[in-house]
Amino acid sequence: MVKKSDFVLAPYMTSNDWRATYQLLNTVVPYILLWILAARAASMAWWLLPPIMVLITLFSVRCFSLMHDCGHYSLFRSKRVNRVVGFFLGVINAIPQYPWSRGHAYHHKTNGDWQQYRGPSAILSTEEFANLSPSGQQRYETLRHPMMLFPGGFFYLALKPRLALILGAYGFVVHLVTCLRQRPGMGLGKMIRSYQSKTWYTTAEFWDLLLNNICVVGSWIALSYLLGAGFFLSVYSITLTCAAAIFICVFFVQHNFDTSYAHTTEGWDYLSGAIEGSSYLMLPTILKWFSADIGYHNIHHLSSRIPNYHLEACHQANAHLLKQVKRLRMADMPDCFKFILWDAPSNRLVSIAEFRQMEQRAADAAVPADSLPYASTHH
Repeated sequence: MVKKSDFVLAPYMTSNDWRATYQLLNTVVPYILLWILAARAASMAWWLLPPIMVLITLFSVRCFSLMHDCGHYSLFRSKRVNRVVGFFLGVINAIPQYPWSRGHAYHHKTNGDWQQYRGPSAILSTEEFANLSPSGQQRYETLRHPMMLFPGGFFYLALKPRLALILGAYGFVVHLVTCLRQRPGMGLGKMIRSYQSKTWYTTAEFWDLLLNNICVVGSWIALSYLLGAGFFLSVYSITLTCAAAIFICVFFVQHNFDTSYAHTTEGWDYLSGAIEGSSYLMLPTILKWFSADIGYHNIHHLSSRIPNYHLEACHQANAHLLKQVKRLRMADMPDCFKFILWDAPSNRLVSIAEFRQMEQRAADAAVPADSLPYASTHH
């Protein structure tokens, strides 16, 4: 039985500020330069834009990956520096980094416990899916089709954080009015402290959400003015949508695959969740760079404090202990998207087609033999 203490992790958990700064510069500077180049290309020839937009998308993905490291306080040594850098990387991708990282930490805490956490697409159990109407089942399947990564990605980055602030602010106003009507003697400070929002959980999350929205919406207005609203919003929305689709796709296949560890809370094991519930996504070298080596996801889940620039070395040092890790190539990724149901009785992920076969077998087994059409009346 492999134990976490068997792995050599500690030497790779040390952050290096020089390497982190270099990564930050070789990501953010080209991203900004590509936007300047895109604006120049648009004024010269529109056919120059597509390859530039592809690069903007890939650098957006890398910005998100570095933001992800900041959320684990692993990119830089200082917690404060990680928070500041993570905030600005979040602005680039329009997402509030601190609330996102707190939610992501819950994923790490419960990885492989599918009773507690169902992934970014919130997949249903087979029991929950069976209780849906036929139209509900069809809607569920449609919403989790791979093509939905694009509208879903745009909503996830461009719209959801804005709606979170609006809905949270609306809820706060309703809360204040309710308090004034029911408890007029209640002080303003107490009213504020007693408000429990559904879109943020702590005061720090609220401030990060608010500042992110101010910076993001402010940058949208400023860049629309400087570059032209039509040009900026079209290029920005396309590249942001594609970037979101890529990192949601990568995250999905790193946990939703055949034989993935998908346990109930009872009997769940953290180490098994890390090793057997996280894949090793073998990407081409250039995509490894743009994704900041997040393909070594099994190592990342063994210790989230290992910065991206040490993941490959850590993986190689512990390769002899990782024989049970699921290895995926890019060609294997489309097959992962069929695993959108969690079967609690068998502790595994299944496809809808497999679930229907399970249902059919159960129905056949429940039919008495003498009621079958081929049952003989002669003995």
